[in-house]
Amino acid sequence: MDLVKNHLMYAVREEVEILKEQIRELVEKNSRLERENTLLKTLASPEQLEKFQSCLSPEEPAPESPQVPEAPGGSAV
Repeated sequence: MDLVKNHLMYAVREEVEILKEQIRELVEKNSRLERENTLLKTLASPEQLEKFQSCLSPEEPAPESPQVPEAPGGSAV
């Protein structure tokens, strides 16, 4: 019985170490992404931010969408 218990404890400790490492990596990645996000927000123009916000909330139609007809032969962006 002790052998099984020791084996399980070892397996659990090993898994905990793996999870701790994954958590450290995710925290670092999250910090990098937050810094990048802040930088991008400061560098983006108000028009770009507005366009991005409209992409995030598709349930709210962008004010320009229904009023701007597409020109025939125009390029799709």
